[in-house]
Amino acid sequence: MDRRRFLSLCAAAAAPSGRLSPAGLRAAARDAWLYALPLVEIGAFRSRQFERGVTPNRLAPQRRLSTPASRDVTTPNVDTLYSGALLDLRKGPIAITLPATGARYVSLALLDMYSNNFAVLGSRTTGPNGARVLLVGPEQPAPAGALRSPTPWVWALIRVFVDGPDDLAAAHQVQDAFGLEAASGPPDCVSVEPNLRSGPWTAYFQAAQALILENPPPVTDAAFFEQTASLGLSPQGGFDAARFTPAEAREIEAGVEEARALCRNPSLGVTPIAGWSYQAANTGAFGQDYRYRARIALSGLAALPQAEAMYMAAVAPDGQSSFDAASRWRLSFAPGATPPVDAFWSLTLYGLTADGQAFLVDNPASRYAIGGSTPGLTFNGDGSLDLWIQSDAPPPARRSNWLPAPSAGRFGLLMRAYLPTAEFQARAYVMPPVRRA
Repeated sequence: MDRRRFLSLCAAAAAPSGRLSPAGLRAAARDAWLYALPLVEIGAFRSRQFERGVTPNRLAPQRRLSTPASRDVTTPNVDTLYSGALLDLRKGPIAITLPATGARYVSLALLDMYSNNFAVLGSRTTGPNGARVLLVGPEQPAPAGALRSPTPWVWALIRVFVDGPDDLAAAHQVQDAFGLEAASGPPDCVSVEPNLRSGPWTAYFQAAQALILENPPPVTDAAFFEQTASLGLSPQGGFDAARFTPAEAREIEAGVEEARALCRNPSLGVTPIAGWSYQAANTGAFGQDYRYRARIALSGLAALPQAEAMYMAAVAPDGQSSFDAASRWRLSFAPGATPPVDAFWSLTLYGLTADGQAFLVDNPASRYAIGGSTPGLTFNGDGSLDLWIQSDAPPPARRSNWLPAPSAGRFGLLMRAYLPTAEFQARAYVMPPVRRA
């Protein structure tokens, strides 16, 4: 089925042919809100960047590691420097140059506007010796070997591993060696207000409709638009908030509230194993798993696919997804049993917001994560490893293995494992649980 045929079918499906039952309209609103969330979140991020003077089709490197002030994207990591670019492929193809990086981990994730990683270039895929790739839009002619994007707008996100503060200068050189050759100019795109997910449903769906028109969905989403046709959201347009009666508007509002509650559910799409919630294997390449895609758009936007990185959230002994800062905690690895990876692993501590987002927390030591590359990390005499998670500084002998926690409230713990082995990906390796110290 070609794109024009798909769009015509979606338009026919979206054309109202009578009123659905209240339950049907509520379900359509719920599912459409979840479907659109990554579009709206990436659209809002794009608008913020352009308001700050970022230019389309140009890389903007982050020179410092993330801190508690880093709040553009939820769950920032402190192991890599980011470089980002918002690519407008309507201006023509873009040539991407990746430098030779040797043993240093790098990745360049290419995300469509629906938050799927349609390609990840770098250490795992294109190798350590660099590469040159031509990226084209969904409807442009593509020479042999070109990489085609599913949407005309792309979020390119580079991660460069940093082995501590002394490694920053060398990491900057790697960042600077990435290249984009593309036509550029002022932004020409849908403008999206921040925090629409918390605002009126009318503004949210209006923005979603504009973004869908700008970035038509894949053919494989046709069934979704048929199922939610009563709302009027369509790849050819058609959403009109004014056509709904007050009673129907209340049903839409109820469906949106159901969607928000689903997104705040930390168990959505995850598998609990021995005190950890393992994210689903389709993380970062979601297909038609719209609910889980929405959950990740809220809690971990731009998450990499499993072959590139695994993300596991620690579960407290009482079954909650957060930990009491009034207690002391410990993560202990048996001898030779730290996470099996071909790149690196780290444990990051986050403060949690009411709507399910996570950000770094200030602490006197300015340490926000701990892992296999942490300077001074000390193993026990038998080769085991203890990590201490608490607000007060532990005794000097344990301080190099300390992950500072806030002095009050609750916090979350997220384990990242970059280039996990096949054993890890298959869940044959099991992380030890976080226990009270």
